[in-house]
Amino acid sequence: MSETTRLPKPVAEAWEWQYEGACRSLPTEMFFHPDGERGPRREARIRAAKAVCATCPVVAACRAHALSVQEPYGIWGGLTEEERVEIISNARRNRRSEYVTAS
Repeated sequence: MSETTRLPKPVAEAWEWQYEGACRSLPTEMFFHPDGERGPRREARIRAAKAVCATCPVVAACRAHALSVQEPYGIWGGLTEEERVEIISNARRNRRSEYVTAS
């Protein structure tokens, strides 16, 4: 018989926040840009997506997920791809400077 006590436990509860997302019933196109989208159309879509995020009861969990997995596309937790990249880059810079300072 196989040893199963060391296997990871189900992690469904780690993802259950997604059931509460304000975006759950909305079209994905609202949060993920189509190829070639630029200018005012893109800005309007981003504003609309962020407005949904602003009303979302699980925005913090969504944002934390997107930052932890470095989600490369779409609006997650009220942040664009560019905003997430900047936050992650700043966090890396801060960690490096803390490491250098502590050395």
